[in-house]
Amino acid sequence: MSKALTKTDFNFPGQKSVYHGKVRDVYNINDEYLVMIVSDRISAFDVVLPKGIPYKGQVLNQIAAKFLDATSDIVPNWKVATPDPNVTVGHHCEPFKVEMVIRGYLTGHAWREYKSGKRTLCGVALPEGMVENQKFAQPIITPTTKASEGHDEDISREEIIAQGIVSKADYEMLEDYTRKVFQRGTEMAAEKGLILVDTKYEFGKKDGKIYLIDEIHTPDSSRYFYAEGYEERLAKGENQKQLSKEFVRQWLIENNFQGKEGQVIPEMNEAFVNSVSDRYIELFENITGDKFVKSDLSDLMGRIETNVTNFLKSL
Repeated sequence: MSKALTKTDFNFPGQKSVYHGKVRDVYNINDEYLVMIVSDRISAFDVVLPKGIPYKGQVLNQIAAKFLDATSDIVPNWKVATPDPNVTVGHHCEPFKVEMVIRGYLTGHAWREYKSGKRTLCGVALPEGMVENQKFAQPIITPTTKASEGHDEDISREEIIAQGIVSKADYEMLEDYTRKVFQRGTEMAAEKGLILVDTKYEFGKKDGKIYLIDEIHTPDSSRYFYAEGYEERLAKGENQKQLSKEFVRQWLIENNFQGKEGQVIPEMNEAFVNSVSDRYIELFENITGDKFVKSDLSDLMGRIETNVTNFLKSL
């Protein structure tokens, strides 16, 4: 079986705490910096699958780094450096308790709500007569509350401000940044023959300043369609050709798993794991236009520890 990074337990210089998420392990360095290690764990239906996917963490980390660099003229972001293919070190910010979801097309959760008869989503009015995967006249922002456990919940702009989750002034800045970063992502995707369908952004604050944090425009946080054939598929009511981890969810559904009680995760054999790894590399190359260079996996943990420790000492 190929090597995959599924668990980390480091003790870096100045480390105060560590948070193990579904995919990322985040180390707090003196409340000043965060070391985000993007593992090869893969989750679907809010369940972490039993086997890691080699190179997945590197793919996500390097896509996010590229897009953070490409949008830093729009909004300051948390990234300071990527000292290792799987690691980003950045500013420790206090996160806002909302995720800014922006949708250019009626698909996924928005389509499911629309199909059920709803014509408002997060306080945003939706026009009658739309079909699945149709483009909105203007992208819509449908925020969610950031749940520490379980599912994030839809919430409106008005509720966020009324409940004091985010101040009116800050929320207006978050909306402005969200639209501008999505526009940049849309333009960059179009250059690669892709459509950036929807995505989510997270923001935080440090010393009174708003920063874009976490990952952006990766296939785990965003949905992409191929531009070629989009109109024809839409006209025929066919599924769009997607560039996301939707193929993993489809495989699970076909094998009778949707994260429900009593369901058993299907066997992930080596051929399947390697095929998912290949798909992630393909995603990287399609989204970035760069050739993927596989990192050395011979001593993955040692490599990360050395690279991060050396970088932290240089700060």
